[in-house]
Amino acid sequence: MDSVDAVILPELDTSGVLRPLDDAQVRILRASGLVKLTPERRSWRIRPGGKVGAVRAGDLDVQVQPKVGVVRLLFFLGYAKDPRFRPEDVTAAPASGLWPALAESLIRQAERALAGGLLQGYTSFEEALPLIRGRVRFAEQFARRPAIPLPIEVQFDDWTVDIVENRLLRTAVRRMLAVPRLLPSARERLERLDARLAGVPVLPPHAPVPLWSPSRINMRYVPALRLAELILDNQSAEPDAGGIAIAAFAVNMATVFENFVAAAIREALGSCPGVVEAQYRTYLDAEQSIPIRPDLVYLVDGRPVAVFDAKYKLEHPTSGFPNGDTYQMLAYCAALDVRTGWLVYAKGTTPPERKHIRNTTIEIIHHPLDLLRQPHEILDDVAALVRRATAPSAY
Repeated sequence: MDSVDAVILPELDTSGVLRPLDDAQVRILRASGLVKLTPERRSWRIRPGGKVGAVRAGDLDVQVQPKVGVVRLLFFLGYAKDPRFRPEDVTAAPASGLWPALAESLIRQAERALAGGLLQGYTSFEEALPLIRGRVRFAEQFARRPAIPLPIEVQFDDWTVDIVENRLLRTAVRRMLAVPRLLPSARERLERLDARLAGVPVLPPHAPVPLWSPSRINMRYVPALRLAELILDNQSAEPDAGGIAIAAFAVNMATVFENFVAAAIREALGSCPGVVEAQYRTYLDAEQSIPIRPDLVYLVDGRPVAVFDAKYKLEHPTSGFPNGDTYQMLAYCAALDVRTGWLVYAKGTTPPERKHIRNTTIEIIHHPLDLLRQPHEILDDVAALVRRATAPSAY
């Protein structure tokens, strides 16, 4: 394999590293949003820019490693999109880097999915044919060829491998194949998978990811499809305008955490009466001139009874909970007439706190989640939090 200049930065790194970069590398790194670049002594200082992930541009490989590790990052991403996403859907070793973890996980899940052969199904096609097949599309025929009998605009269903599940899988495989300098063994297995999916169209770049639903028919595909969606949602791999091979996977960890917590709370509230509303729209003042949007509000019979806000604050492991977050939650509780507000944090070393607000009946609970625990333990912690928040005594 060609030599690679690897820049590996912890998520919370503040010092960064110095590297000489050419104009193309500067352009690509800035476009990714993964890192911040500052010119310094004829070089560039590279620091984390608030996201985690990796960018490969030619012979440069920049990685910002999440504090929670790659495997948990992928689990949080997958669970936030679909709570049926399981930790075992990511099959890479915990110590793997991002690209090896993605490639190995996709390969193993796709190989398992295709072990029973390519899934087939009925797909609807609209084409112009020299004979009638299925249903004639009279309006289109008269609009396009009012005086010409052939070809005929028709719509028909066909039993084919050209179905959403296979398109998602092949597009994810192709996206991974475009990553520069994969291990030869991984590239070989991806190429075999691509050959197995021959005849299945690849989704165009930047096309929306098509919807699919788990069913009895596609059950063996489900883990691979969940991982494929994760890759298509977050990874790009295409040549730069200058012809440089690029691959990028960059996500905002604060957004990942907030989405994960929202999904976990929503799932834990699933068996409770009432409804959960994300980004609940209301106002702080009676004149409705100051809008507020708590992350999650739980309502019973139309009345708010619990409010939650997720905060990814890891600037320093011993820093306390920011006062500004407490002020914000106090405003939410007052506007919603809720007795208790829950601030859910990514855990540093600060223990949980309960703040009783003077001259009110409101209390603010700061609840840290230890993201280094096993996924099922994190979900159990969220479920316990929800049980406390929804107990009759809580409201």
